[in-house]
Order: sequence, then structure tokens, then C-alpha cells
Amino acid sequence: MSIRQLVTEQQLQDYDEWVSHHPEGNFWQSLDRKKYVEALGKKARIYELRDGNNCIATAQVVIDTTAFGLTTWEIPRGPIGERREELLDYIVNEATQENCMALYFSPPSPLSSILYPLSTSSRHIHCEATRILDLTQSEQAILAQMKPKGRYNIRLAQKHGISAELSDDLDGFLKLIDKTAKRDRFGALPPSKYRSFYENIEDSFLIMTYHPDKPAVPLAGLLGVLWNKQAIYYYGASDHDYRALMAPYRVQWKAMRHAKELGAKTYDLLGIAPNNSGPKHPWHGISEFKEKFGGTVVTYPPEHMVVLKPWAERALRWKRGLLG
Repeated sequence: MSIRQLVTEQQLQDYDEWVSHHPEGNFWQSLDRKKYVEALGKKARIYELRDGNNCIATAQVVIDTTAFGLTTWEIPRGPIGERREELLDYIVNEATQENCMALYFSPPSPLSSILYPLSTSSRHIHCEATRILDLTQSEQAILAQMKPKGRYNIRLAQKHGISAELSDDLDGFLKLIDKTAKRDRFGALPPSKYRSFYENIEDSFLIMTYHPDKPAVPLAGLLGVLWNKQAIYYYGASDHDYRALMAPYRVQWKAMRHAKELGAKTYDLLGIAPNNSGPKHPWHGISEFKEKFGGTVVTYPPEHMVVLKPWAERALRWKRGLLG
């Protein structure tokens, strides 16, 4: 067995091929997302565990530098492959030597035989559960598996004359994000991050809808991505003042149809509150909206963290608690 960091163009191309064919391969471990996080000024490394000439496990690590040169390391929806625990041990040792406060990882399936203390992360960045729709069905079958209220709201939006189309109106989408954040009292990302996502991820797409009588008034928008025949609803926003027009339902239905036309086999609604999490979970409200579209509920292990510098990690949490 050997472990190496992938750095050459050929190594990265081979990795991209491997991760796209692995059953647990996902967008968060892809080269597309690596390009995005690097555009944000973060570092991204890819580690590989090999058995002879064969790759058996990989992990893409995102490294974020904080104050005083300290870092946090994150493995989103990874590691993947066989003997992942061995690869994770190696990465923890690397992080320990490189001024890392804490390492976070959210594996697609449970790990075993971890040799160091783990804590469950309190962050809600990578979902613990989601709904995934089967796009290989006919459009009629996709509609049929939705909740009656979901189908009704799609039809109601159409009755109001709401149409949804592919768009490049990112400024209009950002205005909706700002309105949604103020309405729902959550901290939106800086506009530059949405813009970087749209511009640096090759198969991202934006769908917008506008008031039928006021063409300059955006009602709802959706920023998504297609990866390896998987479509993902990544960011969404809407104007609550026009909620009676049901534009968010029209936008979702357009995104599903668009993804299906391009050959996507699944549509990931990206994040719901886990079962029995209660109304205080930050994703409780959006879970009720997504439930109306049906799909199969898929659960993941919670995000874990390995605290390497307890005093620094506590100070960072305190700062984020004050500043958000």
C-alpha cells in the first residue's frame, strides 16, 4: 500500500475518471468543485491510496487558512473507496504537522476502525439527509410521485402565467438571495461566492422566472449543477411578496425537465432535516417545501471532526458565534 498526493495533470485526469465511475463518487469530490474552491482562494489537495497500480481510495481535502496561519481541513462527502480509514489516518497526520486546528469530514457512508477521538460537528454545511428524484421516469411519472400539493402548485404557477427559463441574470438572482436571507434570517454567502460558483463550475446552470406583468421583477431563481448524470439543486431564492404565484415550484419543475433533457438520471434536492430532528433544525422549513416534490430520502452519516488544537478551535467557534 502507498499513499500519495496527486499533482500532475495526468494524475488528476486519472482521478477524475476514477471518481466519476466509483459508486460513491460525487460532485463534492470532483475536479469541478476543486476549481471552484481554489477560485475562492482556498487550497485543495487530492490524496490517493494505492494497492500496486490500482487506486482503492481517495480524498479531496479543502484547506482554509484562518488567523495566525492556522488552518481548518475539510473532506466534503469523503473519503471514498476501500480502506478509507487508512487514508484518513494519513491525512490527519498531515494536518497535525501543518498547523491545522480541526479536520472535518462528512463521508457518504459510515467508517469504522477510527483510531482517534471524534466529535460530531455542530455545523450544517453538508447535508445529513436529502431527497433524490429518479429522472429516468417519464415526466408524467415524476409528477405522479410528487405530493398532490406539489403538482397543484406547479399547475397554479402555470395558471398565473409564470414561465421559467435558463438565464444568465446572476445579478437578479443575487437580489433574490438578499431578500430571502433577510426574510428567513440566515446569513447568505458573499455575492462573490455565488458568482464564482456560476462562473467556475463548467456545468452550472441558472433558472429564473419573472412577474408576467412586470418583466423586470424576478420572482424566483435556482442555481444548480450537473455532474456525471447527477443534477443538484444547489442554491435557491424567491421574493416572498409574490409567494401566491408559486414561482419556486415552477422553477424546480423547469430544473428537473432541463436536467432530464441533458441526460441526468437523478435530481438531488440537496438537503433536508434528518428524521426526528425536530422543528429547531435549521433546515426544517425547507424540508417541508422539498417534501412536496417526492423522491427517495437518502441519509448520510453526520459530519465528524477531529480537533487537533482544542484551544484554537474553541476560539474560532467563539468568534463565529459572535460574528456569524
